[in-house]
Amino acid sequence: MARADWNALATAQCGLITRAQLAELGIDRWAIRHRIATGRWVELTPVVIGTTTGPLTREQLMWLGVLHAGRDAVVGELTAAEVAGLRNWHRDHVSVLIDKDAKVGAGYEGVEFVKTRRPLPALRRPWGGLPVCRLEPAVLLFASRQRSVRTAEGVLAAVVQQRLTTPEDLLAWLERLQPIKGAARFRLSLTDIAGGAQSVGEIDVRRMCREFGLRLPDRQVRRRDASGRLRFTDCEWRLEDGRVLVLEVDGGFHMEVEHWEDDLARQRALTAPDRLVVRCTTRELRDQPDVVARDLRLLGVPAA
Repeated sequence: MARADWNALATAQCGLITRAQLAELGIDRWAIRHRIATGRWVELTPVVIGTTTGPLTREQLMWLGVLHAGRDAVVGELTAAEVAGLRNWHRDHVSVLIDKDAKVGAGYEGVEFVKTRRPLPALRRPWGGLPVCRLEPAVLLFASRQRSVRTAEGVLAAVVQQRLTTPEDLLAWLERLQPIKGAARFRLSLTDIAGGAQSVGEIDVRRMCREFGLRLPDRQVRRRDASGRLRFTDCEWRLEDGRVLVLEVDGGFHMEVEHWEDDLARQRALTAPDRLVVRCTTRELRDQPDVVARDLRLLGVPAA
């Protein structure tokens, strides 16, 4: 058995290797069976052999998925974004994009196989190692499969806010991926993100203003609070009387006690004789945008 050959390949694949790869190296099924029987190797799937024992690491789980599926399979969706550095969007399973005609059988627990008609080699990152989908098509394809608009828009905002890509690159890939479900909404969201929106809440504010005829706000404005600390406000309008109206958008995590108290302190510190700070929740923007728009208009926000 050419140990150096199979060991080098398995090492490059996090200790995993397929039966087909072993056969190409001249290692027959009897040798494989012997090593499995003696506990040196382990059969993970009918296709993939582990040359080490013990629980699989996350990277090994990714390798298992692409090796098991074969035929140009790539790590995709949020798992590809995770590899690219996306934070706070973790999913326990790993996602693998596979050809629409690929057969994966029972698969493996913890691996989600997502079938696509798109040419997988065109989506793959251009360097070697673990086959991974490029970030932009990975998140756009994930977004297109979401029932929740907020989840879809949220991940697009996140990859830009975390400086993993740009709205322009996402828009370019959006055109390359046509037809894709949700394209019109994604195009509008990415235009908002390019204009400075860094969260779904800020996107919702912009959408509300367009729908109800309010002037679009300035966003992420640098302000010094009462203690001299630099802050960035969510949305601001200059009112006709010269004052500034600040709208802070609270997500669900803001309702936790420690965040709630921090937000109250932030509101006090930002408020000044010529600056009024008001707040709303992302739920209000989603479910009652007309009420928020009415209140802002009564506070003096000018028409578009």
